Amino acid sequence: MIFISSISAAEGREEHNVCSIVLLCSYYMRLIESVPNFSEGRREEIVRQIIEQANKYPKVKMLDWSMDKDHNRSVVTIVGDPDQVLDALFDMTKKAAELIDLRYHKGEHPRMGATDVIPLVPLVGTTMAECVEWSKKLGERIGRELNIPVYLYERSASVPERENLSEIRKGEFEGFFEKIKNPRWKPDFGPEKVHETAGVTAVGAREFLIAFNVELGTNNVEIADKIAKAVRNISGGYRYVKAMGVELKEKGIVQVSMNLTNYKKSPIFRVFETIKREAQRYGVPVVGSEIIGMVPLQAIVDTFSWYLQLDEFSMNRVIEQRLMDEITKD
Repeated sequence: MIFISSISAAEGREEHNVCSIVLLCSYYMRLIESVPNFSEGRREEIVRQIIEQANKYPKVKMLDWSMDKDHNRSVVTIVGDPDQVLDALFDMTKKAAELIDLRYHKGEHPRMGATDVIPLVPLVGTTMAECVEWSKKLGERIGRELNIPVYLYERSASVPERENLSEIRKGEFEGFFEKIKNPRWKPDFGPEKVHETAGVTAVGAREFLIAFNVELGTNNVEIADKIAKAVRNISGGYRYVKAMGVELKEKGIVQVSMNLTNYKKSPIFRVFETIKREAQRYGVPVVGSEIIGMVPLQAIVDTFSWYLQLDEFSMNRVIEQRLMDEITKD
């Protein structure tokens, strides 16, 4: 296995950012991706202790990690051998439970657990069905050994109403002490009692997800809420978009914070252009955007092609993609 990455320094720390090729692997390699979210985005020393757990495993590579002070949340991207990824995720969850006390946690992003969510995504030589089984294995271990209630979501959901993570998360940490008493919200694994400091955790298999945020030149969060409502699926927007308005107090602006759960059917450029048009209604400019974590190359190529109005442009025209195709030929 060959991992190709660039290392850049930002605010005194090293971050591993994938160039164009994340990895090259042989036909027999088996790889999955996971993007665990932790409810800490202000104390770097805590986040570092959590992510250090993944570095103990030789067949697990950390591709990216980021902190957000306003959201008070960290997002980590790891890939590797399924067995070692599961062990790394368990150790990270254990360390987060030791270091994060949700009774004192405040942030703009909804949360219900110290380790809030753990998705598993099939990459190479693995299937969605396998990821579903691995999510159940990990969830059962977290519940049994850490005494943290676990809910299966997305493709792993035990009942349809648990497919949507936001439905599970409703009420957040504070509301879960009462919510968990309802038979409908009996955990899939672990105790039927919320962990006093670490809350509850969601684990599940899913497709690639793009965390995409658009910043607006205003401090009026109601405008961000209205625009989020216009683009999110649940209120009549795009089928594969989840969105909410968020106040970025440190920057003095607001943000439309989104998850694009299928970038092929709800592409970045279409969602972005809709937000721009909606913002114009309120006399508000778009002042920036950001992607949290990793993004598939195809999503970048699609956006590039659309904005430059390129005819018949495809992944085959990307030199790094062609190099990978040549190197991995039988």
